[in-house]
Amino acid sequence: MTVIVREFRPEDAAALAQVRRQALPVLISTAESVLHDVTRMHPDAHYGLLVAEEDGEVIGTADSGMAHDSPVPGQGYLNVYVHPERVHRGAGALLARTAEERLTALGATALFCWVLDTADNRAFAERRDYRASRSSRFLRLDLADGPLPPPAVPPSGVELRAAADFADDPRPLFALDAETTADEPGDIDAELDDYEQWLGNTWHHPLLDHELTTVAVVDATPAAFTAARTDGQGRYFTAMTGTARAFRGRGLAKLAKNASLHRARAAGCTEAFTGNDASNGPMLAINKWLGYEVCATEVRYVRELG
Repeated sequence: MTVIVREFRPEDAAALAQVRRQALPVLISTAESVLHDVTRMHPDAHYGLLVAEEDGEVIGTADSGMAHDSPVPGQGYLNVYVHPERVHRGAGALLARTAEERLTALGATALFCWVLDTADNRAFAERRDYRASRSSRFLRLDLADGPLPPPAVPPSGVELRAAADFADDPRPLFALDAETTADEPGDIDAELDDYEQWLGNTWHHPLLDHELTTVAVVDATPAAFTAARTDGQGRYFTAMTGTARAFRGRGLAKLAKNASLHRARAAGCTEAFTGNDASNGPMLAINKWLGYEVCATEVRYVRELG
């Protein structure tokens, strides 16, 4: 059997989404979201998808690009996914090598990738001269049968609203997202400063659920939010939760996330997933309070070039 790596084609979208779900079950991916990411990313991101194929069957994929929204130039990233029943056939190494060559040609000076925290995956990265940097946890909540804290009554002056309420003018949510993203822990700093690009990549993303994404509004000002992604198959993923600096310490993120989860359960979602940097103690505490349990751990690896 022969494994080849080639560029993504639109007809690969459904198979690619399935490989991602099999390789990392916490991921929410659909054919529509795959196509959206390919067509709507900022040109400076140089986003690309590779497909590993074995005798005509899609068995793996890698996405790669440049962190164009980082104040530090030359930051490249790649993430490799191989169907768990098709590992140890060379697909992962071929995908990684091809993506690395692509990023190097684009002028990357550092490469970042996430791998599951297992001996095999760590060895895969270290054989390629990557060094471990930071870790992140994936968490799961049983929305079908698991307990949730009761929904809280918002304090005086605080209102819980759905993102859909901002459909006519989502710019205040862009400002809130930009401020909280700037403070998110990670290896690569990000600056959201392009509203039109945010509209295309985030607000109009096919997975973003505008009814379940919940915003805590204080005296008419969006102060905290939790962004919910859903796949129409009962799965819910928290893409981001954050609070504006001026409103921190008031429990608003917890309030918004709990309300969103109750709405998700009422809408028929059966599983909720989220991810947290291991150093993000406040968010990990909120998720523990909500009933989430760790289901997987990832390690961020970095390789300096030149």
